[in-house]
This record gives sequence, structure tokens and C-alpha cells, in this order.
Amino acid sequence: MYSRLLKPPKRSFFLFGPRGTGKTAWLQQQLPKALTFDLLHADAFHRFAAAPERLRDAIPDDHTDWVVIDEVQRAPALLDEVHALIERRKLRFALTGSSARKLRRGGANLLAGRARTLHMHPLSAIELGGDFDLGRSLRFGCLPFACTTDDPAAFLRDYVVTYLREEVMQEGLVRSMPTFSRFLEAASFSQGAPLNMSAVARDCAVSAKLAESHFVLLEDLLLATRVPVFARRAKRRMASHPKFYFFDCGVYRAVRPRGPLDSPEEIDGPALETLFLANVRAINDTHELGYQIHYWRTATGVEVDFVLYGERGLLAFEIKRHGRVRDDDLAPLQMFGEEYPVAKRFLLHAGKERRHQAGVDIVPMQHALLNLDELLRTGKL
Repeated sequence: MYSRLLKPPKRSFFLFGPRGTGKTAWLQQQLPKALTFDLLHADAFHRFAAAPERLRDAIPDDHTDWVVIDEVQRAPALLDEVHALIERRKLRFALTGSSARKLRRGGANLLAGRARTLHMHPLSAIELGGDFDLGRSLRFGCLPFACTTDDPAAFLRDYVVTYLREEVMQEGLVRSMPTFSRFLEAASFSQGAPLNMSAVARDCAVSAKLAESHFVLLEDLLLATRVPVFARRAKRRMASHPKFYFFDCGVYRAVRPRGPLDSPEEIDGPALETLFLANVRAINDTHELGYQIHYWRTATGVEVDFVLYGERGLLAFEIKRHGRVRDDDLAPLQMFGEEYPVAKRFLLHAGKERRHQAGVDIVPMQHALLNLDELLRTGKL
């Protein structure tokens, strides 16, 4: 098992993350003496969903260690009991969830600040350490089991079938599985691109309203994110649509249909951006660095893939899947630097070349990901 950068706080906490990111394994490692209730198990779910107050009797009076409730979003009413037990018995709870949908939309008790909120992401390059391989990560992503199994392709196919499709249907989150399956494929063509809701709706033969609701569902299930345009003090007219990304490049590849008419650039480019974004989100959340993640795109189509903005500074990143950097590859970052001279700018690529040119640090992606903690903290590599 790989050691994770995330450490448990001293007080109660929520731990959110997509299925398969290793939440349960991490809790077993970090809180080995915890009393655990897993709401994925039918008996535990039915027991507490029918009568949440049973949680009081299920925790022995002499228990003073942690209490873990896995997939707490399946029985949101339990949070009232958790709140009371924190107050009356001073117990500490670790509450995991692979969906924030029911908690947010059902008006669940989120413990009024008595619990911190943590996030679990796929493994970062730093966590993989010497086992990190850029080529393998681009093909299969960085879900823990995808990194350790001998057949990651089969695992990812099963993940898509059993979770992205069957479980969504079982939870009653969509009415038509064939429609949702078509939507997933249509959404995969938007990976790393400004989101055109009308085009996605047309491709999967649904209304724009239904397509939007499916995108929101993916975000609620922590399976995707939208990256907004950076437009602070913009001097140029900017694009308005956010970019869309599945949370893991292996999952993206498993969803994305491909055939002889698909060029490697069409799939590998978005995959490399997704891998970088997943690592940034992991480091930013784990160390609470406070960056807001954006991209920059002018109305004329000049684009910088990622812009990180926060108290630590302004960082701009252009991602290139090829290993040779041409002068014209630097043009978007140079234009961004003209508009925001304070920005530190990086071009990350799949080769081995490293140099500084025209105010831009040109850095191999492998090196950047393995040293991303330092880069985000200091703006230097």
C-alpha cells in the first residue's frame, strides 16, 4: 500500500472522494483501532437508515477511540446522531463519502463546523515515488488498484460498468441507463475542452437541460470537475465556458470511445492535462494551499491550459504531449505574461528537455509532477 500525503486531523472530519481512491484503506492504516460501520453493507445500511438512533447503542460506553462511518451519504439522518455524540460523549468521527449530492441537496446536518472536510484523490506522482511512470499513468490513470493490478485495463472497464453506470442506476439518480451511457461517451469528447452544452445534448439526443443535470450529477459524485475561465482584471475579451474533466485520466480513457479515425493527439492531449490537474488538485487540497484552479482563453482562441491563483501567487501552465518544444508553443504563455507580468509561467511537456526561454520555464512533465509540492509552494522548480 502506498503511503498517502493526507494525514488525519485531531478532531472529527469528513473525507470525500470518488470510489476507488483508497479512502477505506487509508482509514484502516491511519485509525487501526477505530470502530467501523460500513453503509455499503446492506445490514448496516438498513439498520441505521430505519432508526438512526441505533448508532448510540452500537458504540460501547467504554469506547474512546475513533468511530468510522463509511459512505455516510447513504443515511444522512445519521449525522444528527453523530452531532449529538460529539457533543455529549466527545467522540471523534471519520465520515467518508463518495457523493456530496444527498448531503447538500437533502439539507443534512454537516455538524456546524465541528468536523473538518478533507478530500481523497487518485494517487499523486509524489505518493507513487519511484514507481511513478508517466506512460503508464497516462494510459491507466492513478487509482490505487489501477496502479497495483496486473490488468489495469480490465479494472477500469469494470469500474465504468459497475460504478459509472450500474451504481448510478441503482441509486435512482437517472431514469434511463442507455441515455446516461450515451451521455458519458458524449461527455468524454469534451474532456479538456470548453464545454458546449448544446453540442453534448445533441450528440446524446437529449435536451440541454437534461445534459446539464447529468454534468451536475458527475460533479456531485466527485467524478468530474469544471474549470472556469480566469478573467481577473482582463484587458482582452475572454471566453465564458468552463472546461470539463473526468477526475482521472484512466477513467476518461475507459469511457472515451475510440477507433481508426481518432488521432493520438485527440486522446493523449486531454489525458496529459487530466493527469496534471489530478495531481494539482491532490496537492492543493492535501496541503490546503488555497489555489483556485482556472484556465485562460481569449475570445480569439488563445489558451493557457491552467492558471492557479491564490495568496501564494499566480502560476500559469501550458501542457504539451509531444517531447519537442517549438517557439510557437510559448506564444500563449507569452501573451498571458504580457497581461499578467507577475505570473510565473511553465510549459510542461512529455520529453526530457529543460530550459528557460522568454520568461517561461520549460520542464519535463515527469519532473514537474514528482516535484509539484515544491512548485506549488514556492513557484520554483
